[in-house]
Amino acid sequence: MNVKQAAGQPALQQSLGTFQLWGIAVGLVISGEYFGWSYGWASAGTLGFTITALFIAAMYTTFIFSFTELTTSIPHAGGPFAYSKRAFGPVGGYLAGAATLIEFVFAPPAIALAIGAYLNVQFPTVDPKTAAVGAYVVFMTLNIVGVQVAATFELLMTLLAIFELLVFMGVVSPGFSVANFVKGGWSGQDRFSIASIPGMFAAIPFAIWFFLAIEGVAMAAEEAKDPKRSIPIAYIAGIITLVLLAIGVMVFAGGAGDWTKLANINDPLPQAMKIIVGEHSNWLHMLVWLGLFGLIASFHGIILGYSRQIFALAREAYLPHYFAKIHPRFKTPHRAILAGGVIGIAAIYSDELIKIGGQTLTANIVTMSVFGAITMYILSMLSLFKLRRMEPHMARPFRAPFYPLFPAIALTGALICLVTMIYYNLLIFGVFVGFLAVGYGFFLATKGNRQQHAALDAA
Repeated sequence: MNVKQAAGQPALQQSLGTFQLWGIAVGLVISGEYFGWSYGWASAGTLGFTITALFIAAMYTTFIFSFTELTTSIPHAGGPFAYSKRAFGPVGGYLAGAATLIEFVFAPPAIALAIGAYLNVQFPTVDPKTAAVGAYVVFMTLNIVGVQVAATFELLMTLLAIFELLVFMGVVSPGFSVANFVKGGWSGQDRFSIASIPGMFAAIPFAIWFFLAIEGVAMAAEEAKDPKRSIPIAYIAGIITLVLLAIGVMVFAGGAGDWTKLANINDPLPQAMKIIVGEHSNWLHMLVWLGLFGLIASFHGIILGYSRQIFALAREAYLPHYFAKIHPRFKTPHRAILAGGVIGIAAIYSDELIKIGGQTLTANIVTMSVFGAITMYILSMLSLFKLRRMEPHMARPFRAPFYPLFPAIALTGALICLVTMIYYNLLIFGVFVGFLAVGYGFFLATKGNRQQHAALDAA
């Protein structure tokens, strides 16, 4: 797809290499290896959650192999928005774009608050919300000053976060016991029974947390030096890296001691390590400090993702054109970066003020972010099937292996996830649908702008 830029307007800079794209793919997700997933143990147990996690890993692996076909065929900063628009027209583009925007704009405030909470533990005088806003300011600035700077920093944070996870596995391995891991592993029972199954379904959102947002690399496609070659390598190497890390972290943490003590906390890795080395070990202090790198990598990478989605939607008149401006010096969508930050900072300061279903705003927007992701996965796989049928001769530098099996597995898995998420989070799903409905009203009201934009493009 040839993406046109208005005359006299600077374009996004094509400067990202394969290694940097891999760093973005893994970095976007890697905070999910540190926290969030262990809540799945509370409902499913270690063995039940392992089955759930392997199911989700299979869904994401087949999804990424299929999604890569779309990303290399249509290298566009809008990612899923561009694929669905090409397959299903403007309404399809709106739904995928809105879902992706909800995923990427709503995830960062929760991660920023986690960064703030972490700094508050280390420095009790630091207010968590102030620190979270500070994180936004620092990493929005890094994203504005250039994609090369942002991607290189992301790669460094990702490598440090992976190193830390490997250190964790190495340090706890001497105390690992299979007996610890399997005890009560089926929702608190030692043997599998039908009663274990509901807990395994309830744990699906926590298994998704292991991989959520890897698809964000698609939003950097216009800034890749050679997207047709580098994106498949980055995506495939990225999903393999994440699957191996997820299995390793989960198994070693669960075998370190009484896993039930790790099932309802935000810091399972330091607590698992504490069982093995004690709370005064230098290893533990290093893990706690380096834990910040995983949070920063995901936070920083998702800012890159949301900004490109806002920019792409604005460029094609789905959002106000004001946000499609590219900085003349830095070649980055600075207004889009700032717009997502304003929403995130507002969410941070509304955290305790707005409660839905008895939970804080950030707890709910993480669930909302997952709804956005799952909706986008479904639309992307449907787009793949539609484009294969509608445009059989379209250039496809990378073709989904085992087609139609892989995209069918990914689509079926995503539909199961959506039904499960709705069942356990009906109220949040209602809010999610409300957001889509309000956005659709704006979409209808701005139809004339898009027709004018299309006419100018055709001229």
